[in-house]
Amino acid sequence: MSTQTKERSRARKLRPSFPIGMVKVRSGSRREVSLPISRLVTGAEVSLPVHVLHGREDGPTVWLSAAIHGDEVVGIEVVRRVMAVLDPKTIRGTVLAVPIVNVLGVMSGDRYLPDRRDLNRSFPGSARGSLAGRIAHLMMKEIIGPSDVGIDLHTGADRRTNLPQIRCDLEDPQTRALAEAFGAPVMYHAKLRDGSLRYAARERGARVLLYEGGEAWRFDEWAIEAGVVGVLRVLAHLGMIDTDEVDVEPVGTPSEVCWRSGWVRARRTGIIHLVVGIGEHVAEGQKLGELFNSFGKRLAIVKADRAGVVIGRAEAPLVNRGDALVHIGEIESTDRSGLDEDARDTDTH
Repeated sequence: MSTQTKERSRARKLRPSFPIGMVKVRSGSRREVSLPISRLVTGAEVSLPVHVLHGREDGPTVWLSAAIHGDEVVGIEVVRRVMAVLDPKTIRGTVLAVPIVNVLGVMSGDRYLPDRRDLNRSFPGSARGSLAGRIAHLMMKEIIGPSDVGIDLHTGADRRTNLPQIRCDLEDPQTRALAEAFGAPVMYHAKLRDGSLRYAARERGARVLLYEGGEAWRFDEWAIEAGVVGVLRVLAHLGMIDTDEVDVEPVGTPSEVCWRSGWVRARRTGIIHLVVGIGEHVAEGQKLGELFNSFGKRLAIVKADRAGVVIGRAEAPLVNRGDALVHIGEIESTDRSGLDEDARDTDTH
């Protein structure tokens, strides 16, 4: 076979270019795309940043998204590190990575958008709706619509730390297989919430993993590393990369499975001294910390109201009566009634 014949044959086998916004990304290439969102009062354009890696060979389309809340910066670094090791010439399929979804929130140092809307309660959005609705609509159209699988990266809310964990629909076998491949310390069965990215994506037929890890506004290295390794494991599970190319070890200890959880709350107003860290296993009635007043008098001993693993904890020492202190996830149980009942009012993802 002549060289020209081989080249023509290879050209015929190339995947079609991937369309996004006003551009098309050729197979075997990488491209950074800016999708217009809005304009500042100065007239400067605000755009959604998207990394596109379009592989030469067929495979799934997977999106990675981070900073849907403007204070959740761990995911931004996870996306950066993942994209640094992926090669569009060798991956199979397509990766769409959005390191900052809530661009305006990150720019202003705010969890929410300028109109105080929670972007993760605005999906699927509308092309003519509020600012949040327009961003959600853009994500649905350009990123989520073409994708088969999504990994949405989050951290704990303000002044809270979360154990690295995957929240997803564990009753769906394919989604559970993806969660197991991720290999986080805990897999948590989380109900779908109206208006969330995960709910809207599932309605479109995509399977979604929501990663939680670390604290808002912090680059917690342990949370970043767990996120990077987990994402690469999922891509390997989907056949998009080979683990020897990215040096990712297989899952060691299987993830613990959590079907329900609850927050232990402060019974008094005061200064909290917690003695348990995230990832620790606790027994019902175990001491979690002590609450003092400003004179140093102990007001209460904080105890676990259930057995399980600490999947989140408050970091602010000053608390008011009723504030959430320690989030305990109950480990695998055959009783699945009342899932997330106790966590509903503080789980914002």
